[in-house]
Amino acid sequence: MADLSKPDILYTIVDEAPELASASFLPIIRKFVSAAGITVGTPDISLAGRIISTFPEYLTEEQRQSDDLAALGELVKTPGANVIKLPNISASVPQLVAAIEELQAQGYALPDYPEEPSGDEEKAVRAKYDGIKGSAVNPVLREGNSDRRSARAVKNYAQNNPHSMGAWTGDSKTKVSSMPGNDFYANEVSATITAAQAGDAKIEFVAKDGTVTVLKDGWPLEEGTVADATFMSAKALGAFLAEAIEDTKADGTMFSLHMKATMMKVSDPIIFGHAVKAWLAPVFEQFGAEMDALGVNPNSGMGDLLDRVSGNAEIMAAIEAVTAERPSMYMVDSDKGITNLHVPSDVIIDASMPAVIRAGGKGWDETGAKGDTNCVIPDRCYATVYDETINFFKANGALDVTTAGAVANVGLMAQKAEEYGSHPTTFEAPADGTIRVVLANGETLHSHDVEAGDIWRACTVKKAPIENWIELALDRQRLTGSEAIFWLDANRAHDAELIKYVRPALEAAGKADLFQIMAPREATAQSLATITSGKDSIAITGNVLRDYLTDLFPILELGTSAKMLSIVKLMNGGGLFETGAGGSAPKHVQQLVEQNHLRWDSMGEFCALGESLNFLADVKGNARAGVLGRAAEDATQGILDHNKSPERKVGQPDNRDSHYWFARYWADALAAQSDDADLAAEFAPLAKALADGEEAILAELAAAQGPAAEIGGYYRPSVELKAKVMRPSATLNAIVD
Repeated sequence: MADLSKPDILYTIVDEAPELASASFLPIIRKFVSAAGITVGTPDISLAGRIISTFPEYLTEEQRQSDDLAALGELVKTPGANVIKLPNISASVPQLVAAIEELQAQGYALPDYPEEPSGDEEKAVRAKYDGIKGSAVNPVLREGNSDRRSARAVKNYAQNNPHSMGAWTGDSKTKVSSMPGNDFYANEVSATITAAQAGDAKIEFVAKDGTVTVLKDGWPLEEGTVADATFMSAKALGAFLAEAIEDTKADGTMFSLHMKATMMKVSDPIIFGHAVKAWLAPVFEQFGAEMDALGVNPNSGMGDLLDRVSGNAEIMAAIEAVTAERPSMYMVDSDKGITNLHVPSDVIIDASMPAVIRAGGKGWDETGAKGDTNCVIPDRCYATVYDETINFFKANGALDVTTAGAVANVGLMAQKAEEYGSHPTTFEAPADGTIRVVLANGETLHSHDVEAGDIWRACTVKKAPIENWIELALDRQRLTGSEAIFWLDANRAHDAELIKYVRPALEAAGKADLFQIMAPREATAQSLATITSGKDSIAITGNVLRDYLTDLFPILELGTSAKMLSIVKLMNGGGLFETGAGGSAPKHVQQLVEQNHLRWDSMGEFCALGESLNFLADVKGNARAGVLGRAAEDATQGILDHNKSPERKVGQPDNRDSHYWFARYWADALAAQSDDADLAAEFAPLAKALADGEEAILAELAAAQGPAAEIGGYYRPSVELKAKVMRPSATLNAIVD
C-alpha cells in the first residue's frame, strides 16, 4: 500500500466479523472526516494479508502486497502515529493451515505449511509461517502500555439496561483445577540484568553427555531488563490431567480445558496436545504407531485427529469406547459435536472463563444441557484469578450489574513485554538434560534440569516499558482517585523483580499510600468487593493479566468486552486505539454467511473513533477534528440511549443498522453544534437526508437479511462481494458516497 505516514488516521484491515463491519462503516467515516480534510488509510494486518506479504517470491506481481505490519510497526514509534486497531486473528496452526488452503484455492501459489519440515527449504518456509502464527501483530504494534476502561456512556447504559447473568449458588460444583506443583509458577526464576550482564545472550540445551545445542542465539538483553525462565514438567502435567479427568467424573461435572493457544503460541498448543492425549490415553497406547503414520498431531486438536483416523474403523471404535467411559465434555457447539478439545483456538481462556462465570458457573454438554464444569487451567500463575472469582460468587451471588462499579486496567505490554510461552524463546526439551541462559559475558543467568518433553520458556520486560507503566498508573489514579492495585505476587520470582521497580517509584512520587500491591488472588477478592459496593478499582497488571482481566471484568460488568475503551499511549507520543475483543467473531461470520445477519457490535469502533479524532485535534491542531470527535461521542451516546446496537437474531436490526444510526446521530450532532458554524451548515443537509431516508434505508437493510450471503472467502473475502453484502441500502449509499 501507499506510504503509511501520509494518512491522518490508519484504520486497520483485519479479519472475520470486525473486517466485515468495516465494509459498512469505513465509507461513513471517510464521508464525515473529509469535511475536516482528514484522510484515512487502511493498512492490511489480516492473517491472509500477512501470509501474502511474507511469500512474494511465490506470487505474481499482481498478487504481491507490501508488509503493512512491518511498516505500521515503524510508524507507531513516531510521535504523530494515529492508529485505530481492530481485533485480528491470532492464528493457531489449524487456522493458519486453513487460511493457506483458502488462499491456494483462490490462486495464490503459496507453499504448504510443513508440519514436520525436512530439508533447508521446508525449514525456511516453516520458520516464516511460524512468524505469522499466534499473537504476531500485537507485539509489533504495542509500542506503549495499555489504558483500558469502559466509557462512561457504555457503563451508564449497562447499569440502566442490565444484561442477563446466571444465578450462583453456594452448592455449585464448578471449580478451577490446577497443577499442585512442577508448573511454570513453581519453577520460575527471574533476574534484573545489570550493565555487566547486558548484551546478546544464548539459550542452550546441554544433553546428558555434555553435548551443547544452541536453541536461541543473539537474544538481546539490555541493562534493567527483567529476564525470566521456567518450565512445566510434562510428566507432572500428564499425571495432573489424568487425575483431573477422573476427578471430573467423580464429581459428575463437565471437563473443560481453558488455554490461550493463540497468544502463548508455542507452550499452550503443546499443553493442549497433552490434554488430547490424556483424554484418549488408551487409544494412544494401543494405536500410537498407526496414528503417527496417519499424521496425527494431538496439538492440532481432536477435530484434526478424528479427520485423520476416520477411515480406520478399529481406531474409531476405540475412541468411541473411551469416550463412553469419560465424563461429559464442555462443548463449543453441541449441535455440531464440536468439543472443548476439538481445535486449540476454539476455547480461549480470556473469553471462555468469563462466559462460564457469567452463566453462573454453567457450561453446555454434548446434549446441549447446562451443567457445572471442572475448569482445568494447568498452570497456577493466573488460574487463581478465576478460582477466586468463582469462590466469590459462590459466597455472594452473581454481580448486580445495575449497581456495580468498574475495574479499569493499566497493562504492561510495550515492546513485547511478558510474551510468555511465545515463539522464539519457548522450547520442548528434546531429551533429558539442562536448558540454560548464557549471558554475553559468559555467565549462566538461569538453568533448569529438564526431562524430554518438558516445556521451557523465557521472556523479558524492558526497563523503559516498566517505568512508563508505573507513570501511566500514577496518572490514571490521579485522574480518577480510584482504588489502585498492582497485581503482583511477591512470592513469584518475576513479580518480585517488578516490585523492586514499583515500590521506589511510588515512594519517589510521594504516592505510595495511594496504591496497594497484592497477589492476583487477593487482588481479585479486593476488586470484586470494591465493585460490588459500587466503587471503582484500577487493576495495574502485567501483559497476560491485562489480556485476561480486560475480558473478565467487562463481560461481567457490560456483558461484552467489545465495548471497552482501549487506548495504547505509545511511548513516543502517538496513539493506538484498540476496538475490543474478537473472540466471538467466528460465530458472527457463520451467522452472516448462513442468514445474512451480522450481530457484531461496533461500539468499540465508535469509541475508538472519537478518541482518535480528539487525539488528532490535539496533536495536529485540527480544530474540526475535535468537533468531529465530540460529535462522534454524542453519536455513541445516541446509539446507547436509543438502544440501536445490533441484536442477535435474523430479522432483528444488525450491525449495518447500527452504522446507519451512528451516521444519523453523528450528522445531527454536527449540524446542531455551535463550535464551527461552517461545519454545522455543511452537515445540516446530510442530517436531513439521513432522517428523510430512514424508512427506505431500514427497509432495504431488513430486506437483505434471511438468505445465505456469499462473501467469497473466510480469511480473504472478496472486496466486491463483501461490499455488496455489507452495503445493501442503495439509499444510504447514495447519501454517504
